[in-house]
Amino acid sequence: MRIRSTYENELQQIQDQMLVMASMVDRQIDRSIQALKNRDLDESRRIVADDLQINKIRFDIEELCIQIIATQQPMASDLRAIVAVLNIITDLERMGDHAEGIAKISLMIGDEPLLKPLIDVPRMADKARDMLRRTMDAFVERDAEAAKRIAEEDDQVDALYDQVYRELLTFMLSEPSNITRATYLLWVAHNLERIADRVTNICERIVFLVTGRMQEMNVSKY
Repeated sequence: MRIRSTYENELQQIQDQMLVMASMVDRQIDRSIQALKNRDLDESRRIVADDLQINKIRFDIEELCIQIIATQQPMASDLRAIVAVLNIITDLERMGDHAEGIAKISLMIGDEPLLKPLIDVPRMADKARDMLRRTMDAFVERDAEAAKRIAEEDDQVDALYDQVYRELLTFMLSEPSNITRATYLLWVAHNLERIADRVTNICERIVFLVTGRMQEMNVSKY
């Protein structure tokens, strides 16, 4: 009974640590956008430095997962849960990289004012963060249908990205001197679009966890 209790505690620990990591990533995304909007270069530098904490928790979770597989030889649903976590933390770590990327872009812009007020970019961030939080809830609740619905919402982020792209392209065409500053904002939007794509990947892993079947979601319509 004691061995089983330890095993169950370890399984709960990797899930809890994954949720902590997701919360850290969520906060990094928010901080990176706020620092960009406020032209807060000191905060941008802190965000870049704090990415190391996200990397560390990913490696800690990986080590625990490997330890459980090696010592407990989990079967069936437990093994799927561990494999799902291993894949999810990889996507979370990449999301952290994208948030760090936004902070680095802010540093590249430096003391220059933004080309335009940020409207759709924060909307992209808010939507991606909302999707991430609900995806973590779906994992905890083992809700494959919720995961499928969340994955479909990636189209909303893509639509906002297209809108940002068209608007910035207009700035570039109307005044070539705007190209560099417009490109920086386009890179920011691209990082957010990729974050939403990573959420879709996590949704696929939740469906795998619940059903045992891998299912690609939100396949490109082009």
